[in-house]
Amino acid sequence: MTSTRSVPRETAPAVTSLPGLLRAPWAGATWRGLAQLALGYLWLVTVGLVVFDLVLVAASLVPALGLGLLVLPATLWLARWFAAAERARLAAQTGIAIQDPGRRRPARPGWWGRTTAELTDRRGWLATAYAVAGLVVVTTFLSLAVVAAGSAVAAVILGVHSVVTQPADLSWLLAVPVAVVLAWLAAVLAQVGTLVTASLAQAMLGVSPASAARAAQHAAEAEARAAETAATSARQRAVELTETRAAALEAADAERRRIERDLHDGAQQRLVALGVALGTARRAAETDPAAAVTAVEHAHTEVKETLAELRDLVRGIHPAVLADRGLDDALSALAARSPVPVRVDAGPDLGRAGSGVQAAAYFVVAEALTNVARHARATRAHVRAAVVPDPEGPARLLVEVSDDGAGGAEARPGSGLAGLRGRVAALDGTFDLTSPPGAGTRLRVELPCAS
Repeated sequence: MTSTRSVPRETAPAVTSLPGLLRAPWAGATWRGLAQLALGYLWLVTVGLVVFDLVLVAASLVPALGLGLLVLPATLWLARWFAAAERARLAAQTGIAIQDPGRRRPARPGWWGRTTAELTDRRGWLATAYAVAGLVVVTTFLSLAVVAAGSAVAAVILGVHSVVTQPADLSWLLAVPVAVVLAWLAAVLAQVGTLVTASLAQAMLGVSPASAARAAQHAAEAEARAAETAATSARQRAVELTETRAAALEAADAERRRIERDLHDGAQQRLVALGVALGTARRAAETDPAAAVTAVEHAHTEVKETLAELRDLVRGIHPAVLADRGLDDALSALAARSPVPVRVDAGPDLGRAGSGVQAAAYFVVAEALTNVARHARATRAHVRAAVVPDPEGPARLLVEVSDDGAGGAEARPGSGLAGLRGRVAALDGTFDLTSPPGAGTRLRVELPCAS
């Protein structure tokens, strides 16, 4: 749609450039201007004057015991409808789009609030005034353009008549330039009349420059606030990512130390004992066969126990049951090994979560159930896992472990829960621990499935 700044160039090229002036009599803007003035005159002299008369009569009845208050809001509403129709007419005939200024909102609810808003809305009164002012402008320019065009035609007719009746009279030579000037004047008047009409409508029926400036200022302030909010969120996100990375590194280092400790204290010591037993069996094989058999049996036992410890260690790094049977069965296996009765509710589509997310969920449940067995003094526990939608991003894997124990659990630095918090944060998840003393514990973790 055309903006008000481009109105003169498109509506009245005859007053903005010399080529536009030279082409004025046959320019499209001239014929659009004449059509706009003619139709505008018919529209304003019929509908516009009727609206003006109705508002005037209703306003004059207000002092008469306030009777006008019953009909004045309706007539002002009719004036606003007339303004909307006039804006639509100008847009259809000239391409000039005049923005609707809107209406005043009632300051209070109810009939009186709406009535007060309608009476104090200056746009209704300006539309009423435009019905007369627009009619004056359209009538003036249409009359001048028609008179100029008619005079041009009359000059041509008089010149032709002079040539036919009095060939020796050269006065017809003056008729030609007069007719040309009058034709150009009629074209310019048609274009200028449309320009003045559009400018008047913009001033009285559209958004005022002050209102437009305030709206632009408010929009700029809103954009600035949005940018500031986005920058603040970005800074907070950067801080969170820094803390998350540090927590993930700390959790990984703690996990490495745990594996080293388990290997040193468990499998390594058993392998040393296994070597000693096999050495004893080798030395006693010839002199004391019974002792050698005993040493070999002891070594066999050590081998089985070492394999069991290695399996447990590997399970702590990445449970094989996850790859073999999925998260649902892995959680059921954890519940089966727990000394406290555990009920597992696993929703469908748990496989939508990535392998890293499923492993994190598995360790969350394993650590939580271990704490329940060791510290909670609970009689039962409940594990729930489900994939839930997230309107702001990918679906999330929800894992919740609750018990009816003593409560009071905390994710203290260096504890297993603190390590889980770091693991969850590294995957951009949320970790919520609720454990009031004497009221059980609830651990709720959400992990994005796309992690």
